[in-house]
Amino acid sequence: MYSDFPWWFWLLLAVAGAAFVALIASNSWAQRAAIIKLRRNIALAIKSLWLHKLRSFLSVLGIIIGIASVISLMAFGEGSMQDALEDIKRQGATNIIIRSVKPPDDSATATRTWVTTYGLTRRDLERFKTFGDAIVRIVPLRVLPTEARYLERMANARVIATTPEYADIHRFELASGRFLTDIDDRERKNVCVLGSAVADKLFPFEDPLGRSILMRSFEFQVVGVIRERMPTGGSGGSQAAEDFNDDIYIPLHTSFARFGEIISVRTSGSRINEKVQYTQITLTVSDIDLVRPVGDAIKQILEEEHAPKRDWAVTIPLDRLEEAERAKNRFITLMAMIASISLLVGGIGIMNIMLATVTERTREIGIRRALGAKQRDIVLQFLVEAVVQTTLGGLLGVLIGLAMVYAVPALWSQMLQWGWFTGSPLPAKVHVPIIFVSLIFSVLVGVGFGLYPAWRASRLDPIEALRHE
Repeated sequence: MYSDFPWWFWLLLAVAGAAFVALIASNSWAQRAAIIKLRRNIALAIKSLWLHKLRSFLSVLGIIIGIASVISLMAFGEGSMQDALEDIKRQGATNIIIRSVKPPDDSATATRTWVTTYGLTRRDLERFKTFGDAIVRIVPLRVLPTEARYLERMANARVIATTPEYADIHRFELASGRFLTDIDDRERKNVCVLGSAVADKLFPFEDPLGRSILMRSFEFQVVGVIRERMPTGGSGGSQAAEDFNDDIYIPLHTSFARFGEIISVRTSGSRINEKVQYTQITLTVSDIDLVRPVGDAIKQILEEEHAPKRDWAVTIPLDRLEEAERAKNRFITLMAMIASISLLVGGIGIMNIMLATVTERTREIGIRRALGAKQRDIVLQFLVEAVVQTTLGGLLGVLIGLAMVYAVPALWSQMLQWGWFTGSPLPAKVHVPIIFVSLIFSVLVGVGFGLYPAWRASRLDPIEALRHE
């Protein structure tokens, strides 16, 4: 959490701490007198604000609303963007994802041959292995849409035929049992791991471990169940959304031995036969600096092997991660601009009230000047009053903003449970630096917009001020 704070915040905190320690350690009479005078001015400011509670509250209402809005909006925006970043990080910033893409001009070929052939091949996989130490992990997979049955229960699922490393890439957490192993793949065992949604459909009242399900006339023994997780969001033509809860995982070589290379896909009123050796291949690069060079080399290999067809797509999550982080920085900048506008409006309101206060208290200023108060004492009195006003408003805005951050998601989740509407939970993450930045800005607003009224009060002629009614 502490790494979220910018360097200038720590510098400002160190300077303020050093000044405070120096002030406390000092024993000079002048500094002790200054502290006593400042304490008296703060007490007078609080007393003056308390005497005009409604006016003081209305004058800082803009700052309260502005700070509360910025804190809550930053929290909701930070939570949503953090979810998006986590989705990308699950794919791995050092991963390169190559997918088979069906070219649009294959419909005529499929009509003549009854089988559409496209996508990644074993030759592509062998060429990817020539990168040597630059590639630390290669995970191929096939996707086979099918029906899974257990007794009278049935679930439409997506069968993922892959290797054991697939669980490491997507950081699966097992609710029970185990994931696929190298022995399962090498011996072509009929074992499977169920997603949470498939397990609930097929085994709503019993433990699925050790049971056998039927897929395409073959029985597969359930050896594990994946814990429920949020789907990933797709973007663009090369990045598809994935709902892991509806998947069934089997060993890669088992799929070739049991189902063959041709995949039959039923559509409305027809059947399409597709020959796709690998639906996707994920490469993990050894160094983040090698991701883009290796990605460019892979694109060149695929262009040579698959020309003139464009039946592949390469996705580099690192690009999406960096773009998402840039979008996050732009969002923070936008929120800072909104905060500046809100505080500016609140500061104008405070200046207006302070100017009216100077007019009302003209006689008081004249009496203080006649009793020996200097111009800087008058400036300090009104300046402290403005700063105390904005600081209290800033603290109140922070409390309201934090209350919204914790209350709104809880209320949102409760309404989802009541079924008032459908949707996903509202993520929120408190952006700690913006709290301190907002408080600092509220103090600066008090100084900036209280300085002119304070200076104007100090310039009043004592004689004319005493005559004022």
